[in-house]
Amino acid sequence: MTLSGTARNSSSLISWISSGKIQQTVANCVEVSGIGLHSGKVSTVRIVPERAGEGRYFKFCTKNVIIQASTDYYAKKESPLCTTLCKDGLSISTVEHLLSALESTGVDNCRLEIETSHTHDPSFEVPILDGSAREWVEAIEKAGLKAALDRNGKSCEKLAPVLTEPVTVWKHDSFIAAFPYSKVKITYGIDFPQAPEIGCQWFSSTCLDKDFFSKELASARTFCIYEQVEQLRKSGLIKGGSAKNAIVCSESRGWLNPPLRFTNEPCRHKVLDLIGDLSLLAHGGNQGLPVAHIIVYKGGHALHADFASCLSRIN
Repeated sequence: MTLSGTARNSSSLISWISSGKIQQTVANCVEVSGIGLHSGKVSTVRIVPERAGEGRYFKFCTKNVIIQASTDYYAKKESPLCTTLCKDGLSISTVEHLLSALESTGVDNCRLEIETSHTHDPSFEVPILDGSAREWVEAIEKAGLKAALDRNGKSCEKLAPVLTEPVTVWKHDSFIAAFPYSKVKITYGIDFPQAPEIGCQWFSSTCLDKDFFSKELASARTFCIYEQVEQLRKSGLIKGGSAKNAIVCSESRGWLNPPLRFTNEPCRHKVLDLIGDLSLLAHGGNQGLPVAHIIVYKGGHALHADFASCLSRIN
């Protein structure tokens, strides 16, 4: 990973300015259970209202440890197929779809309680559900939102990170380039020449509000190449994976469990992942997604998190 020269010497890559909104939390508790994509273990996640300024954090019901949803706890050496947070010997993986839903629906502050029957296991995983963020969004919308109040009973303004200089991170032929822009704009490209039914796809939008996310991104499911499944399982991954929580594409036979929800569903899912991974830039109940034009080509969780970490570290 390389950071572009423009940003290397910068100490003010991001400016935090008012978004014109107040910080929010869920109006009622949300509880969702399901199987983990990689662990194959069943867990329950509860989204609990939290005070303004507390941000989003994970609390383990059987452990006295809290992990903030922050770049400070991103586990770089974990699986490249998901985003994992670690602290004090505990880890929580596959957090990206949940965090994407929280960031996009405006749940700025919440306690994320996670519980599993494997009480002695130091590794936890957020349920994969149907492979998208749709069920998280539906559960949050059902619970509703309310203004988050601080310890003094007052609301707090929500700040947004605004990119002030161009920055680029890249690894091999994959890159993320971000440029100052008046709003959040994401342009994302993927390329899977070994699977012609996926091939090269692009998605771009400046309309990334709650309604757009719910209609155009939340239901885009994770995907995999059928010919890679056996090797992934031999590596101890996707133990809970199935045609019910992912769309599967064969290199020679195309999609094995159609229909797709969008013609470019794989690319839309990558955008969903990006929003969740960049939400790790958030702190204190503020916005995580940078106000910038973010262009990604052949990205993944590791590159997304490296980009978020760079912005956080430099600033």
